[in-house]
Amino acid sequence: MDKDSKFVKEIADMNADFPQWYTDVVLKTELVDYGPVKGTMVIRPYGYEIWEHIQSELDRRIKETGHKNAYFPLFIPLSYLMKEAEHVEGFAPEAALVTHVGNTELEEKLVVRPTSETIICDMYSKWVQSYRDLPLLINQWANVVRWEKTTRPFLRTSEFLWQEGHTLHTTEEEAREETLKMLGVYKEFMKNILAIDVITGVKTEKEKFAGAVATYTMEAIMLDGKSLQAGTSHYLGRNFASAFEIKYLDRDGKLKNPYQTSWGVSTRLIGALIMAHGDQRGLKLPPRVAPVQAVVIPVAQHKEGVLEKARELVAALKNAGVRAETDERDQSVGWKFNEWEMKGAPLRIEIGPRDIENSVAVYSRRDTHEKGTVALGDIAAKVPELLDDIHENMFRQSSDFLHGHIVECRDMDELTAALDGRNFVKAMWCGCRECEDAIKAETAASARALPFDQTPIGDKCVCCGKPADKVVYFAKSY
Repeated sequence: MDKDSKFVKEIADMNADFPQWYTDVVLKTELVDYGPVKGTMVIRPYGYEIWEHIQSELDRRIKETGHKNAYFPLFIPLSYLMKEAEHVEGFAPEAALVTHVGNTELEEKLVVRPTSETIICDMYSKWVQSYRDLPLLINQWANVVRWEKTTRPFLRTSEFLWQEGHTLHTTEEEAREETLKMLGVYKEFMKNILAIDVITGVKTEKEKFAGAVATYTMEAIMLDGKSLQAGTSHYLGRNFASAFEIKYLDRDGKLKNPYQTSWGVSTRLIGALIMAHGDQRGLKLPPRVAPVQAVVIPVAQHKEGVLEKARELVAALKNAGVRAETDERDQSVGWKFNEWEMKGAPLRIEIGPRDIENSVAVYSRRDTHEKGTVALGDIAAKVPELLDDIHENMFRQSSDFLHGHIVECRDMDELTAALDGRNFVKAMWCGCRECEDAIKAETAASARALPFDQTPIGDKCVCCGKPADKVVYFAKSY
C-alpha cells in the first residue's frame, strides 16, 4: 500500500499548485510528451484516442447540419494574409514564415497556416459564380501553427489540431443564423459528450476574432476558477468576401458579395476536460470520450479460470458497445487500481476467484468512488447504464461548480475579491474600452462574454460607476 500511495503522490497538489498538477497529469497519464521544437507536443496514443472520439462525435454533428468536409493547403501566400487588414494585424505576430526552399529564396514568403480564412476565400472566389452555388457549407479538420510565446500542452501550443467551418450565404440573416446554430451544436456537444457546462455569449470588440463582425463564444470554468475559451463561432459579414472578391450573380441579375461565417474547436478541449473534471488522483474522463470506458482487472490472475473469466467479461462488454480491456500486466492489483484511477477510466471492474464462485463482479466508479457488485450475467446490460449515469453525474457536478462560482459584483473592490476567490464575475459594464482595459490591468481578468440574457443586475458600470446597460462576465483565463 505504501508503494500505491507513493504512486498517487507523484501528482502535485492541485490546490497548492494547479499548473504543476496539470502538467503532471498530462505527462504521467501519457496523454502527451514534449516535442523537440519549443511549444510543440507529441500527442501519445492515449491522448490521441480521446481526440479521435471528440472528432468522431463532433464530425457527425457537423455533417448532420449539412456541412461537407474538405482539405486546404498548409502553406498560404503571405499576400493573402495581407488582404484583410484586421486579420493580418491579429495573426502576424504569431505567423510562421517559409522564406527558403533549400538555399533558394522564395519569390513570395509563405505563411504556415494559422487559420484558413484567406486561402479558403481565394478558392471560394473561383468556385462561387451564382446564387445557385450558395449556401456553401464546408468544414476542415487540420493542424494549425501559431507561434505562441507561452505554451502549455493542449492549452496553448505552437501547433495544434482543430476543425474549422467556413460557410457562405446570400443573406445576412442566414449567415447570422448559421453562426448561432453552430454555437448551439458546440454547446450541446459540451454537455452530452464532454459533460461540461458552459456560458455562451458574444465577445466584446476587443476580444473578437480578427476580421470578424461578431464573435460568439462558449466559456468553461476550470477547477482553479479560470475561464477556458472552449470554442468560437464568427459572423464575418462581407469583410473577407469583399477583400477576396468573392462575388455571385443574384436572382436580380446583380453581382453581390456573400455573407460569411467561420467556427472552430481544437485539441484545447482535451485541456478543458482535464481541468474541469480532474481531481487529486488524476484524470476523470467523461465516458463518451474515454479510450477505455471499463477496465477489467483480474484479482489473483495466476489462479485457474480468473484470466479466462476476465476475458469473457471484456468480450461481453465489447459486444454491448463498451470500450473495455483487461489489465493483465505483471503488476500488483493495487498498482493497477491506482494506474487506472489516475488515467481516469470511468469504471473499474474486478473479478477474482471468490467473485467467480459467487457469480458476481465488483465495480468501482471513478466519479464517486462508489463500489458495488453486479451479477456476471447482467454485466453487459448494467455497465452501459452505469456509464450513462456517470456522464450525467459529471455534468451535474460541472454545472453546479460553474453556477456556484458566479458572483455578481457592483464595484471594483467586489470584483477583485471575487476574482481572487477563483470565481467568474457577472457585472454591469458601460461598454467603453478604457474600463475593459483598466479591469485587465488591475486584475488580469478579461471580458469573457456578454451573455444572451442581458437582464440588468444594476445600472452602473463596475469599473467607472457611470450608467451601464451591458451585462458581462469577467474572469481570469487561459
